[in-house]
Amino acid sequence: MTVDLDTPVLDDHLHLDPRHGRGIDAVDDFVRLGGTHLLVVNKPSWLLGVEAEEPEDFRPVFEETIDAVADATEALPGRAWPVLGVHPGLVSRLVDDRGFTPGEARDLMCGGIDAASEYVTDGRALALKSGRPHYDVSDAVWDASNAVTRHAFERAAAVDCAVQLHTEASEDLTDLAAVAESVGLDPNRVVKHYAAGRLAGPTPSVMSEKDRLERAAESGEPFLMETDFVDDPDRPGMVLGPKTVPRRVRWLLESGYEEAVRRAHVETPAAVYGIDTEATLDD
Repeated sequence: MTVDLDTPVLDDHLHLDPRHGRGIDAVDDFVRLGGTHLLVVNKPSWLLGVEAEEPEDFRPVFEETIDAVADATEALPGRAWPVLGVHPGLVSRLVDDRGFTPGEARDLMCGGIDAASEYVTDGRALALKSGRPHYDVSDAVWDASNAVTRHAFERAAAVDCAVQLHTEASEDLTDLAAVAESVGLDPNRVVKHYAAGRLAGPTPSVMSEKDRLERAAESGEPFLMETDFVDDPDRPGMVLGPKTVPRRVRWLLESGYEEAVRRAHVETPAAVYGIDTEATLDD
């Protein structure tokens, strides 16, 4: 039996790994609880066995994500979209484990962003992902990571799409919003993945824990909801499961936050990504 929550229900950031993880079974769990739409972010390249030497090496990672999205769309009442890019943690893998200089790592990662943006241009992906490490790194690595993020903003402005960011935990990322604005990207189209309930600067994609969601709902500001489901059988308790967003939407509705649900699942997706979660329910 499938729950109908009488609203689109979008998980803004999760991963699907049909090769190693639950894949379509996770999508089915999401649907049974009332989920309708997904933004599927490619897994870090090295977790799919890709140790990139040049930008073209990222393409198999992107293609695998696009294939998973096509299968997910078949199972959803709405549809799924791919979000493609380079995980910021790659910089440490390149510099610490593989002997790249920070500048070489920056250039490879920028090339990966360029490749991802081609999929947005041809309509095969919705948005880009980028960011900077959420842990302590050297000044040179920090500068390289910020350069990659700026490049992602430049590419997003050029191809007219949003950017999802992995960053340090913070409720103030006005520095990154200013960088986006300086290169012609609307800061509202910069999305902070794994956000708390309030955020200055980019649009928060709020981890679907009740306290965070309550703050977001009561703020009156645009927000999205996510799980960051990693679909990794070796880390079964990592972050939140695929049933969480629809369960939290039901809780928000029962708690009287109908307007906030509409904001998170209809209005903000339209403003940030240009997607219509209501119309696509009829596709």
